[in-house]
Amino acid sequence: MTAKTLMIQGTGSSVGKSIIVTALCRIMHQDGFNAAPFKSQNMSLNSFVTRDGLEMARAQAVQAEAAGIEPCVDMNPVLLKPEADARSQVVVMGKPWMTISARDYYKHTPDLFSIIEQSLARLRSRYDIVIIEGAGSPAEINLRRFEMVNMSIARLAQSPVLLVGDIDKGGVFASLVGTIVLLQDEERERIKGFIINKFRGDVSILQPGLDYLEDHTGIAVLGVVPYYHNIMIDEEDSIHQPYLHGLFDNERFRRGLLHNIKPDCPLEMKSEMPFREEQYDKLAMIVRQSLDMERIYTLLSHSL
Repeated sequence: MTAKTLMIQGTGSSVGKSIIVTALCRIMHQDGFNAAPFKSQNMSLNSFVTRDGLEMARAQAVQAEAAGIEPCVDMNPVLLKPEADARSQVVVMGKPWMTISARDYYKHTPDLFSIIEQSLARLRSRYDIVIIEGAGSPAEINLRRFEMVNMSIARLAQSPVLLVGDIDKGGVFASLVGTIVLLQDEERERIKGFIINKFRGDVSILQPGLDYLEDHTGIAVLGVVPYYHNIMIDEEDSIHQPYLHGLFDNERFRRGLLHNIKPDCPLEMKSEMPFREEQYDKLAMIVRQSLDMERIYTLLSHSL
């Protein structure tokens, strides 16, 4: 059986796509589904090393953990690790492939897209649901013929798309409507709902704006997610932060580190896993209460 899919795209970078995918993975895990995350291409210096020694983006590793499954490189087949403003190391299926300029990278998109297609197919053969994350914005019209992370993936998966906007920075209505305007007709038809993220305040004050969105686009607002506090889950990949996710869960590493610090040390370093599980549950509770999950599950049931 081929997994159902749902794609989360955004009006731009850092609007909260990763955290929404993390929450949905956790919610579906709680609801008894075998769900997996997928992001065809991610850009980050913060890679996660899988059990078999392969590199993938940490965001998809976090999402997999929230879903209660083992991370694997099929969840992020292409990882870009920036080395300069216009040059990156390309990691394909967990292994360094080449260092390349942005201009030359796009010459390889047909070959990379084939690898992406195979990874998604393998995930869909193993799981009930695959939650797909886009990157940046689907309205980057200068990249439309090269992109392999937004609408090209929604088309490949025949997936409905939810569009996330960040209200905390301002301009959320313009960014949502502007994104819809810049999409092609076939792409626009894939957008099945809006999510407004990082809201502070009284939702009733926001209601006229939500009504405008629905009236002028014909697309439903499926929820307003509040700006949350005191939940320790990284929201997006960042090239500025060190990453130690899961490092101290490795028994051999823990004992080796303690032995090197103090050979006769009687203390044992505890795993952070129970704490992270609690954080995933707290996040899932907030997002479940904020989104119309019944409509989201209906969208999933109608996907191919």
